[in-house]
Amino acid sequence: MARVRQKLEQKLIQKLSPQQIQLIKLLEVPVMELEQRIKKEIEENPVLEEGAPEEFDDIKEQEFSAEDDYDTVDYDQEEDDYAPEQTEEVSYEDEFAPEDLMPDDEDIPYYKLTLQKDYSKEEKNIPYADTKSFRDFMLEQVGFSNLEGVDRQIAEYIIGSLDEDGYLRRDVESIASDLAIFYGLDVTPEQVEKVLRVIQQFDPPGVGARDLRESLLLQLERKLKEKPDDPELLLARKVIDSYFEEFIKKHYDKLKSKLGITNEELRDVVEQIKHLNPKPANFYQPIAPRRNTQLIIPDFVLQDINGQLYLSLNSGNVPPVRINKYYQDMVKELQKKGKKKLDDKEKETVNFLKQKIDSAKWFIDAIKQREETLYKTMKAIVDYQQDFFRTGDEAKLRPMILKDIAELTGLDISTISRVANSKYIQTPFGIYPLKYFFSEGLETEDGKEVSTREIKKILREAIENEDKSKPLTDEKLAKILQEKGYKIARRTVAKYREQMGIPVARLRKQL
Repeated sequence: MARVRQKLEQKLIQKLSPQQIQLIKLLEVPVMELEQRIKKEIEENPVLEEGAPEEFDDIKEQEFSAEDDYDTVDYDQEEDDYAPEQTEEVSYEDEFAPEDLMPDDEDIPYYKLTLQKDYSKEEKNIPYADTKSFRDFMLEQVGFSNLEGVDRQIAEYIIGSLDEDGYLRRDVESIASDLAIFYGLDVTPEQVEKVLRVIQQFDPPGVGARDLRESLLLQLERKLKEKPDDPELLLARKVIDSYFEEFIKKHYDKLKSKLGITNEELRDVVEQIKHLNPKPANFYQPIAPRRNTQLIIPDFVLQDINGQLYLSLNSGNVPPVRINKYYQDMVKELQKKGKKKLDDKEKETVNFLKQKIDSAKWFIDAIKQREETLYKTMKAIVDYQQDFFRTGDEAKLRPMILKDIAELTGLDISTISRVANSKYIQTPFGIYPLKYFFSEGLETEDGKEVSTREIKKILREAIENEDKSKPLTDEKLAKILQEKGYKIARRTVAKYREQMGIPVARLRKQL
């Protein structure tokens, strides 16, 4: 029988205050989302309003702040990990508290924290008339075809099943089953196939194919209707129809042997195939630009003025916020009456407003700390990578990891990670994500440590200048790097090549 025991234990627990959670969230938010975050806070908290930031000094002097100020407990965990009943032992080593992010003697001038948007140069949103979608374009062609009754319903269902590239990624059996289950249509896979063949004659050429091979064949068949005796088109169809695997794997010697053709003839065939569209539906673009294109707004702006680098935070359209004076005065007036003279409704009003004012103060403080933390982190990155920011030469990027910047700033690695995530900087050489500047190092034969980006640049240049008829293998690329003094193995070269999205030598081969 188990015995119940009672004992005393001393454990160190960590709790995140609402203010710390708020700062964590704001650190991760890029400038593009910060504007919406602030507007949402203004909507939810009636005492917050848009206003000049210098008026925030008056707020701090009010006497109706919460009894408990910011929690001084350090943190290094996500908000989701927070639980009031935690009992795990937590180490405080290398942690930071939000209120200690920027010491008082290191206050950053406000002009460095903000770069207001020039509204005189603001781009206007040009309205575009709505255009037909790809699906509408296909359905329009159904109306011009001879498809009627059940066949027309099948055609409409097939068109609705096409993906964004114009491919039908489902088999006719599944489509027949769906039509029976959802629409009560008793159709056979053969009927679906017959209708699909009609759709495959629609524009754009190659639409409705089940795979790349079928799409290329449909496009070649369309061309052969115009030039039925063209030898290059006939040979191209034979290559795709009978030797597709050899073609996509670039086994050109096998193709020449099986087809009994010369190198020149094969080159002409490959050129014919290269002019086909692997994604048929991509031809159909609306007149207006894609409205879901991601717009990048840099969080930082770095300027080189007469050889001097100037860093600023880009505030974009982010409005400054302050506490509404009307509500402050209301609380003051009610407090003057004295606690005993207040009725229940007035007490409720005071408590509500004090809670909202404290919440507003925490939010304004968190915004300021966010700006200071972002600036301090980016300043350290610019100092560390000064050679790159002065020249724009990728080869001059120094090896840099999160720990390096954490040591320079005195902040925690998790804070540096949050700052670097989803943030961008505008430089004289273009806009870069902050993650771009972080890379591991590699030692040369003379003991010098270089960034892996320098290695990748050399690899890219070697591949760009290689003989395309005899591309460099990973082993040969490793030898080239070793001859330049870089200690690197073949498997490391393969890893870097894959990271750059460059295929293996065999797939880079050209005639």
